[in-house]
Formats: sequence, C-alpha cells, structure tokens
Amino acid sequence: MFRQFRSEVEAALADALDSLDLPTDDLGIERPPDDMDATLASSVAFRLAGEVGDAPPNVAATVAEAVSVGNADYVASVDTAGPYVNFHANERYLADTLDAAAVDADYGALPDRDTSVVVEHTSANPTGPVHVGRARNPIVGDAVANLLAYAGYDVDRHYYVNDAGRQMAVFTWAYERFDESDLDAEPARDRAEYDLVRYYRKGNAFLEEADDDAVEAAEAEIQSILQGLEAGDEETYERVGEVVDAVLGGMKACLGRLPAEFDEFVKETRFMRDGSTDDIAGRLKETDHAVYEEDAWQLELDEWGIDKNLVFLRSDDTSLYTTRDLAHHEWKFANYDRAVTVLGEDHKLQADQLDATLELLGNDTDRLGHVIYSYVNLPEGKMSTRRGTGVMLDDLLDEAIDRARDAVESRMDDRIRDDDLTDEDVERIAHQVGIGAVRYDIVSKQPAKAITFEWEDALDFEAQSAPFVQYVHARCAGILGEAAAAGIDVPGVTADADGEVDPDALDVDAGALETDAARELLREVARFPAAIEAAADDLEPHTIATFTREFADAYNAFYRECPVVTAETEALRDARLALVAAAKHTMANALDVLGVEAPESM
Repeated sequence: MFRQFRSEVEAALADALDSLDLPTDDLGIERPPDDMDATLASSVAFRLAGEVGDAPPNVAATVAEAVSVGNADYVASVDTAGPYVNFHANERYLADTLDAAAVDADYGALPDRDTSVVVEHTSANPTGPVHVGRARNPIVGDAVANLLAYAGYDVDRHYYVNDAGRQMAVFTWAYERFDESDLDAEPARDRAEYDLVRYYRKGNAFLEEADDDAVEAAEAEIQSILQGLEAGDEETYERVGEVVDAVLGGMKACLGRLPAEFDEFVKETRFMRDGSTDDIAGRLKETDHAVYEEDAWQLELDEWGIDKNLVFLRSDDTSLYTTRDLAHHEWKFANYDRAVTVLGEDHKLQADQLDATLELLGNDTDRLGHVIYSYVNLPEGKMSTRRGTGVMLDDLLDEAIDRARDAVESRMDDRIRDDDLTDEDVERIAHQVGIGAVRYDIVSKQPAKAITFEWEDALDFEAQSAPFVQYVHARCAGILGEAAAAGIDVPGVTADADGEVDPDALDVDAGALETDAARELLREVARFPAAIEAAADDLEPHTIATFTREFADAYNAFYRECPVVTAETEALRDARLALVAAAKHTMANALDVLGVEAPESM
C-alpha cells in the first residue's frame, strides 16, 4: 500500500508543479521528520525557493494549494508544515494494509520482475577454513541475494572457485609431496579443510625455509602444474580437483551453518577448458590499449581513470585470475540479465579494472553491480580460539551459540510466557539467537565501514540487536498462541484444523484500532514492501536491519499500550489480533531477508 501511496503522491505533486510551470525533475519526496504528522513529505520548496524568489514556507503553501488528490485511492489530504508539503493517508490505506499483511505469510515480497540476477559472493580461495575476517562476504552476499529475491528477481547464488592460480598449484604440490608424518600438528577440527590446510602451510613454509636447490626443484613442479592447467591437461585437472573439492566440501559445511548456500560452484578452470580465456586474451591483444611491457601483456586503462595497468597474459602465455574472471563475467552476461558481485575492499582496484575492461570488450557494464565491504575485526582477548592460526568462522559460531545458551538460561525466570522450555527448546533458541546475533550484527552495518564485532552488543536482549528484534516475532507468536488456546477464532487469522488460513475470510475493522500506537505500527507494516524495493534498488540489505529496529520500537509501544486477548470488545480484540498477525509476517520476512531466524519462543 505504501508503494501505491507513494506513486499517487509523486503523480499529484508532479501535476501540481507542472501546472505552476515549475520543474518536476526532483520532487524531494521523503519520510517526514519524526515530529511531523504525515505519511510522506516533500522538501521541494527548498529547491524551488531560489527559482520562485520567495521563502520556502510560502513556496510550499503555493504548491500544496495546487495539489489535487480527489482521484487518489490512498491520499486523504495535503497540507504544509513550514517548508514541507505533507501528504496524509486515508483510512482505506490502513484497512487495505491490514487486510494484506494479516493473511499473507509472504507479505513484503514484490511481484515477479521477469529479470534474472546472479549474485556471486564469498568465493574464498579453497586453501583452508573460512576466517572470521572474511565472514562478512557470505553474510552480506546471502542477504543481498535474499533481498533481490524478495524484490521479485529470479536469483541464482554462485561461488566462484579459484582452482587455477598459484595457491592451488602450491597446495596440490604440497599435498602430493608431504606425508602426515611431515606435518607439525593435528587438525583443529575433524573436517577436510582443517586437515588439508596443514599441507598448504607446510608447503609454504618449505618454500620459505628450504635451501635454494630444493626450492628451485619445488618451483619447477609447481610451474608444471600451472602449465598443465593452462594446456588443458586432464591429469593435472584431476590432481588439482582432488584437493579443491575436498577443501571446498569442508568450507561448504562451515558456510551451511550461517546458513549460506549456493546454486552453483563455478570453477575458473571451466573458462580455460572451454577456450573463452584464450578468446579474451586474443581480443585484448587487438585493442589499442594493449601493450607488451615487463615481459607481460597489459592493458592501459588511463581513459577510465585507472593508473595501474591490468596484466592479462604472462610471457609464458599463462593467464591470470582477472583474465579468467573476464571470461567468467561474459558468461554471466550471456546467461543472466544482471550480475552482482560482493567483494572485499582489497579487491576494489580489481573490480574497477574488470569493469573498464568489460566495457572495452563491448559489454554493457550497467548490468553489473558491486557491493564492496570492509573486514570484520574481533577485539583483542575477547574470544577463545582453537589450535591453528587466527580465528575461524566456526569458532565464532560455536562461541555465539554457547553465549546465547547462557543468556537464554539466565533469563528463564524473567520470561513472561508460562510455557515450559525443554532442553531441546533451549538448544534451538541458542542456535537461532546465537547465529542470528552474528549475522545481524554484521549485516546491519553499512558494508563499506569497518566493524569490530562485540559480543556484549550482539547478544544484548535489551538493545537494538538480533535478540531484540527476534523477540518481537516471539511475542507475536505468543499472543496468537494465547488466543488460539483461549478458543478465540479470528477468520483469516486463525488456522483451521489442517493448519490452513483462509485469506478471503478476514473480516476485521481496521478503524477499531483507535490508539496512536496501533495505527503507527500499522503504518510501519505498510511501508515494508517499499523498504524492500528501495533496499534492492541500492543493494543495501543493512537498511532492512534498520527497518527491523524501527519496527521493533513501534511494536513494543503497541505491546505496552494495547492488550490484545483481553481487549475491551471483540471488534477491538479481533482487529488487534489481525495487527499482531500482520506484525508477525512483517518481522519474519524482514529477518528472512537478513538470513536471521524468527523464533516462535524465546
């Protein structure tokens, strides 16, 4: 409803400005300041004051007088507050919002756009366990993919596997060169990537510490693996693939705990084997921007404002990661309408070079989007670690669950609901809250800003954290469960014996919601689909986290002020129960976008 309301406001305001012979290119429509009673406001008077030659409040009054909303479905009236032109929604707006959100478990999901998008994220090199510092990529990437799916796109989630670079050649050589007895320690966990990373570390240590002759011999073997991959040698592919697939299997298990799952793991060797990497290199050589310098083919990208040349082919005719990634992206363009890549800040230059080169090759780079993120830090001494180097994502998730379990158990005596939690319930909630806290804390920050993960903030049930917003959903479920236990049947909200809800049966009076708290909550429900749309347009899932915090504030005000099951009249009770159902659907789906579970009880 908010999206339709906004469209009506845009049309009415544009018509008014046009009738006044004023420009309509920037309508200045925004959420009003908190102290202003309006559904939407326009700050257009600020922009037009100079052109009109009058003070903004006078311009706003002139514009408001010219606005006609007689044919609008949802706009009730227009007035001004100082320099703002304010638009107010009518009762039908609230009634239709309640009708839609109370009965639709998918509320907030937008209509199908008939547009395919591939979201590539994580794509960590398969050299060992996933490190905490890189945890932001799968968390943000998964949320971006969820967000686009809610916005009506047909989304595929891809992990691009670097299985052709020097790191994998070193890994393969080390795995074949050393035995278990050569390794210094037991694996930190009983999973493939923790086992095999010891070979990779041993190989790198050998290359740093061995005598020159031994290193030279090792480098010759490593180079032969790289040459074999470049030449399309099947035996070499199988040797490297054995290591890659084993490590990747363990990494999948780790990422599945978040969860972050993928539709396809796309290997870069695919684009060497099918000839597309050679095709890219050949086309790049023919451009006016190609130069052969320092024993390598390079691209000069000054025309795109990039000072550093892109090296795309070595003197021995072996390709580089970016060359293969160019072929990968042309494959994306051939198979999808849009492509979005989530990258760490250390890949910013690479992303700029990639975009420029794709454009040089004749691709429409407007179809390509990037989400660039900074890394996650942990405060010194705030977390226990297992044997190994650094802190792994598995360690973070284990500790999150342990801390959440302690928090849930410590709050048992303070629970409002009188249902008994079993050990299984506590464990379920610990996983939902613990992993939810990690995901929420990371995805709620603007990606470009570096963050330090703090346990005290992430697991604070009272502050605006994952438990704080998850508790809204649990409270909604509790109220609806209490109503069902009392035998209260609200058509369109209460499920039948088969657990089904008839969406055509809802018959409640939204006008019965007379309190400011209830009406404000319904307004927040109304704007959820528009929040999805705006966040998807900008690839900013953190704005949905902001929405959940604002929504939680509105819900908690309603919860404090408006008894539901014990409301004064049946009409008021049924309307409030419908509002609780609408709030439950809204919060569940907002959390789903973020990849955070919505507990039924806490």
